Amino acid sequence: MPPSAPSAAMVGRDAELAIVRELFGRAVEGVPVAALIEGEAGIGKSRLLREFGSEVSARADVHVGWCLDLGASRTPFGPLTGILRSIVATMGADRVRDEIGVGVEALGMLLPELNPTERSQTSPDRLRDAIASLIEAAAEHAPQVLVVEDLHWADESTLALLSFLLRTLGHGRILLLLTCRSDDVRRGDAVSRFIGESTRARLLERVTVERLETVAVRRLVESITGQPVTDAALERIHERAEGVPFFVEEIAGCSAGPLPGSLRDLLLARFDRLGDDARRVVQVVSGAERPLTHPLVTRLAGLPEVRLDEAIREATLSGILVVVDDDYRFRHALLREAVHDDLLPGERARLHRAYAEALDDDGGDTEVADPAALAYHWQLAQDDRRALAAAVAAMLDAKSRFAFASAARFGELALDLWIQVPDAESVAGIERLEMLRALGSVLRNGGDGERALSVVNLALEELDPAAVDPRMHARLLRDKAYYTMNLARRGAIPLLQESLAILEGRVDDDRLRASIQNQLGSRYMVAGRFEEAIVLATESGARAARAGSDDEASIAANVRGGSRAQLGDLAEAHREYEAALRLAKSANAELRYRVNYSDLLGLLGRYRDAVTVAEEGMARARAFGVERTTGAVIIQNMAVPLLELGEIERVEGMLERELAQGTLRIFHLYSTMTRVRVLAWRGRHDEAAENLSVWHSAFVEASADERQIWYDEVMMRVSVAQSRGDLAEALDEIVRMLDDAGPVCLHQRRLLLEGGWMIAELRASGADVDAAAEVVRRAWLSQPEQLRGGSWEAILEALLSRSIPTLRGALALVDGDDVPVIFRVVVRLELARLLVHEGERAEAASLLEDALSETARLGHVPLQRIVGAFAAAAGLATASAGSDAGGSAEVESLTARERQVLELISEGLSNRQIGERLFISVKTVSVHVSAVLRKLGVSTRTEAAVLQQNPPFTAQRQPAVVR
Repeated sequence: MPPSAPSAAMVGRDAELAIVRELFGRAVEGVPVAALIEGEAGIGKSRLLREFGSEVSARADVHVGWCLDLGASRTPFGPLTGILRSIVATMGADRVRDEIGVGVEALGMLLPELNPTERSQTSPDRLRDAIASLIEAAAEHAPQVLVVEDLHWADESTLALLSFLLRTLGHGRILLLLTCRSDDVRRGDAVSRFIGESTRARLLERVTVERLETVAVRRLVESITGQPVTDAALERIHERAEGVPFFVEEIAGCSAGPLPGSLRDLLLARFDRLGDDARRVVQVVSGAERPLTHPLVTRLAGLPEVRLDEAIREATLSGILVVVDDDYRFRHALLREAVHDDLLPGERARLHRAYAEALDDDGGDTEVADPAALAYHWQLAQDDRRALAAAVAAMLDAKSRFAFASAARFGELALDLWIQVPDAESVAGIERLEMLRALGSVLRNGGDGERALSVVNLALEELDPAAVDPRMHARLLRDKAYYTMNLARRGAIPLLQESLAILEGRVDDDRLRASIQNQLGSRYMVAGRFEEAIVLATESGARAARAGSDDEASIAANVRGGSRAQLGDLAEAHREYEAALRLAKSANAELRYRVNYSDLLGLLGRYRDAVTVAEEGMARARAFGVERTTGAVIIQNMAVPLLELGEIERVEGMLERELAQGTLRIFHLYSTMTRVRVLAWRGRHDEAAENLSVWHSAFVEASADERQIWYDEVMMRVSVAQSRGDLAEALDEIVRMLDDAGPVCLHQRRLLLEGGWMIAELRASGADVDAAAEVVRRAWLSQPEQLRGGSWEAILEALLSRSIPTLRGALALVDGDDVPVIFRVVVRLELARLLVHEGERAEAASLLEDALSETARLGHVPLQRIVGAFAAAAGLATASAGSDAGGSAEVESLTARERQVLELISEGLSNRQIGERLFISVKTVSVHVSAVLRKLGVSTRTEAAVLQQNPPFTAQRQPAVVR
């Protein structure tokens, strides 16, 4: 509850206020900043921010929202709705509509006065993106200070949205300040997890407000009493209040008499001195979780008008209640809690019944009649029937606003109450199976896949197959398959088969059957059962056409296209994808096409085309308002081709922006493969191996139903082995892959090309790899005809046969956009080796210089190691790499910190990334980088990275990160 304006000057908070000012200064420069202002109850967190808000109000827009104390029944997006409404009021509705565009439709879910919106008109992704867009648009006009009070009472939907904003607000003059009672955060709860995850990800700075020192306590007491305080009185106050400002104020107010015996008594001391009418009014207000209007207080207090006015006046003069914006509220939440807790159980139940009845009454003059509050009051009124009805209504309301975590909480409350109410279905207005199905859906969308699966299992256990509507039975099985798939577990295929069997001969619903067949066909496709997928998708396409569902027809074409491509029928696959795009009418169908087609192009090595299709998908995602959420799936499909093109820093940026919270487990697996490859690329093989180990069991389980996942783990193991220099193990992984009896997918092609590199490297070291070379060659030649030929085949054969003519031919191909960029280095290195053997040292030196420059540009540490070692061994260190003597002198001039910075430069890290690794500011990194370039006598980071690979530097290398 928002407290009143303070009665005494703020003391002892100069340090904390200076920190918040500094954060504001950074935000004003255009970089969003977020901070948690934490401390125990009554410590002065809100007071600190009120003082700061008043100070900057002439230079910034300050918007405040409060999390409300509704127990477990918390209002979805509670504080954010107030903040958004304040932003709209400041900007003006017309300007918001102009600048947000179609996003206004989504904002209407929380702000119906801006644009009344039906749920079917928008999506959770669009709502989140619209909120972020509104905040960024406001920041274009003035710095924005967004204050969320009492985070310890936040609902999960608010926390999820705050986490989203912390990760996605990348620019703008935005300062987000959160206050939280540290003593009310329980270990392991949602708020605790949010704070921990945000802190670990360095998204949130923490400012702890400490207790006052004795000197500050004296100043505060004297400002309240208006007279000097004796040392004895000060000691007595300080001992009892323990430096908590709120308690100091309360004790100072009764310092003339004996002090209450406990803090509870202290908080109730003012209340106990009130007259009966004033006590009644205060008790009534204590039942509210938010400010109350005068008409509502009049109705609930039941006092004549004159007596009510006198009672309110007495309560406000006593310092318990305050009047702000014509509403009544407690001066501090601690006072409200003390008065409410002092009520007898019967008094408390009657009070909350009165509130619930007032909220239920359409004639009630109140703006707080939201379903969450109604569920809260009926529950405390101990009326199970009405609490059940209110909980179901609150669940559906929260779901309609895409507050899935809150909807799940209300749904589980309804589930608990269900068994207490004999005619629950009649009271709730919903059948139990439908209730369970809805709850499973909101749990899944709220990110709790495990609980969603448990709820749908409960529904399936309770239903009677002979009596239930087969449509409901089939949908529940389809839901279970979906939740199983989301958790990357086995079993989705038999569940979908059973779902179709239930409909067979009993239900004539082509659209429903097409939907389930498409889902099953998709599962067949990813499992490597391509022929079966084509047959099923052909049937689902025919059903979709009969039902007039272009979207289901689009999805069917999508499944057929992906499956035909895997079988090598590329021409027909491309035609199917053209049809999928032409038929797609909804965002879901179109974005599914973008995701799957860009994936196929990447597998075929058409990297620029893959990125183009994905970028077009991102443009459509922006048009649909889902750039930061659903668009994130498309971004992952961009990451792999971009990595192959050598745009490593861009890929690292994508991985950094990944929204870990709320991401389904299956998508974690996809991004983990990219993350491991990036770490291995940077030479951080220990971290890569750790990631692989953590996710190994999940990959094993998921790969049973999704063949791509199996190939992904092979690629990770190969990358880790390469990064740590164990090329023989990397090649063995590829050979073992070829021995596997499972379905062969397009993913194998890239691994065969990698095998060519490993064979060339091992042969150069004297290893006998002829048998492995023949296995790899045979696997490549066994592909369907449409997958044969092209640049990849020529490069692979050049590496396997290892002759100067074939490598010269490959050299003419490796710089194309359809070839993984590392082969620009690999082919040059192999050709240089053969030229050195033939005595053509000048040409070899030129090739090595190109190779060294390319490895430095790419930041590919394993390749840098290999090329540098050969250049040194062959005595062909290039001019750009520096001579031994010169290199030694230059390196000697570097400090330990500068050596660390140089090594990270050689990994290709940006200044910001180096700062994060070394725990120093970007400005400090810039100073170190300038010093390194000056001392080494080079002008670019690339030249510095090449020099760093020379043996004189390597011999003196320092750890990259001090731990």
